[in-house]
Amino acid sequence: MGRYRFALVASAAIGALAWTTPGIARADDPKAVIEGVEDEDLRDRIARAVGETERPPQTRFQARRRATDAAEDVISVLRSEGYYAYTVEPDVSEADPPTPVVRVTPGPRFKIVAPAVEWLDPPATGDAQTAARKAMELAEGEPGRAADVIAAEGRIVAALSTRGYADAKAGERRVVVDHADSTVRPTYRIDSGDLVRLNGIELQTEGRTNRRWLQGLAPWKDGEVYDPEDVAELERRLLDTNVYSTVTVALSPPESTNAQGRRPVIVSLADRPRRTLEAGVGWSTSEGFGLDALVTWYNRFGRADTLQTELRLAQIESRLGVELQLPHWRRPARTLTLGAEVFNEDTPAYDRLGALLRADLRQRVGKTSFFTYGASLEASRNEELVLDPITAARIPVERELVILTGIAGLSLDRSDDPLDPRRGWRVNAEAQPTAIAGDDNLYFLRAQAQGTIYVPLQDDAKTVAAGRLRLGSVLGGSIPEVPTARRFFSGGGGSVRGYEYQGIGPRLPDGTPQGGLSLVESTLEVRHRFTERWGGVAFLEGGAVGEEQYPDFGDIRLAAGVGVRFHLPFGPVRADVAVPLNPDEGQPAFQVYISIGQAF
Repeated sequence: MGRYRFALVASAAIGALAWTTPGIARADDPKAVIEGVEDEDLRDRIARAVGETERPPQTRFQARRRATDAAEDVISVLRSEGYYAYTVEPDVSEADPPTPVVRVTPGPRFKIVAPAVEWLDPPATGDAQTAARKAMELAEGEPGRAADVIAAEGRIVAALSTRGYADAKAGERRVVVDHADSTVRPTYRIDSGDLVRLNGIELQTEGRTNRRWLQGLAPWKDGEVYDPEDVAELERRLLDTNVYSTVTVALSPPESTNAQGRRPVIVSLADRPRRTLEAGVGWSTSEGFGLDALVTWYNRFGRADTLQTELRLAQIESRLGVELQLPHWRRPARTLTLGAEVFNEDTPAYDRLGALLRADLRQRVGKTSFFTYGASLEASRNEELVLDPITAARIPVERELVILTGIAGLSLDRSDDPLDPRRGWRVNAEAQPTAIAGDDNLYFLRAQAQGTIYVPLQDDAKTVAAGRLRLGSVLGGSIPEVPTARRFFSGGGGSVRGYEYQGIGPRLPDGTPQGGLSLVESTLEVRHRFTERWGGVAFLEGGAVGEEQYPDFGDIRLAAGVGVRFHLPFGPVRADVAVPLNPDEGQPAFQVYISIGQAF
């Protein structure tokens, strides 16, 4: 296999490399000097395995022990990289202090030949055997790395598992390392076990969940061949509901096989507390204080439902609403949401008092993608100011409207965290066809889309560059036909910081925001984590609201700012200060925002 000799050889060249001053070493000194390795990649791997030291050995005994330890590390690397005919000689220089030395002759790199699978009784089906051999991914002539040989065995078992052989396991493998022709011949002995067919779901825990409803979540039919992805999908469907503190899903053991040769999947569920109470507060110089209270009941009807009652009291917006979410409604991964609320809005642009009913279905596609469709019905009294085209005077207008709105939306989330993303991207788009009756009659389409991206600037993601772009348009209506509450506004937290709430866009002569039919917003933000708890941001934002249907990129208002973040387990608490860079006359010099979560 290899020759491992100890020798004491005087070496003037090595001695010249040793430090002449005892007790002093650089932090990047290797624990031992490696000689004889010409391949750069192999030499780097060996150097990393041997490591570095801050203190050189002071005696020959210490140097010999370090050389011996380093030689063991070198052998491990050589074998892992397919070098089995090596010669490794630990040595010690005659210098003062002495230097550990390892002389290496790697020898030829052994190659993989004739990898094979030996099937134990009962063997897997022909298709499964073919898939298992393909999963080895060991080609003849490849380097005979030990890690590759071992990993191939795991891939064989995994390939069998995905084809219904849940109990597949590896027996004792045979690996022949032939020094005569420098080859490695692995033979894997595989016990595939019996083909497993499924028999529904067995709930092993008592709780509020309806067992019949749970059976309907299975992504397989009784008698279908086991697929671990099906079991993972069932777990994902249960976790999606957010009503369980823990979810465990696993195939039952072989002894649970019934007379038809089928095995159930075992599910264990731990319910979240039946009811929770949450409260939140926010404040900004432009929008004032806001207080939120939320009472949530989980699994009240035994089908992983969520019932919420929400109260919001704020200077600009107040509302009281109730919402019921029924996950996996009539088909897996689809959530029915029913809601009702009364609201009162008192904004610089309009006042609105009314009630709203809504219903929508959200369908999950894949793991983090959704599309939504539904409708809402609103009855409201709207008070707004319009400009008389003849006298140019402000005219107060009160309209009582009934508004029917269709909802179609798409959400793609490839970020790594909902409140504090550091990698990935998100895209959201929504279209709302709207019909208005009452004091006015109008049909129009309101559409908007937003994309965000998060790019770590360091390997540990302590510094992250984040970007946001939002576009919107109202098609089929004009100002003042489109109710003010359905127009676009910009400015304030969650929009363009540095400007007043609704502070960007067309205004009446007295400064009252008018809103627009198009919108463009963008943000570039750099986030840095100084400590585990504290972080900071710097950002540049811009936005424009136009009176036409398409965004006006030539009238963008810019703002810049900085902020601090205090990171808690559930997400960051943020405080931002922003200043407008090209404001309209009368805008405040700065704005302050305090809230929970990143700005986007």
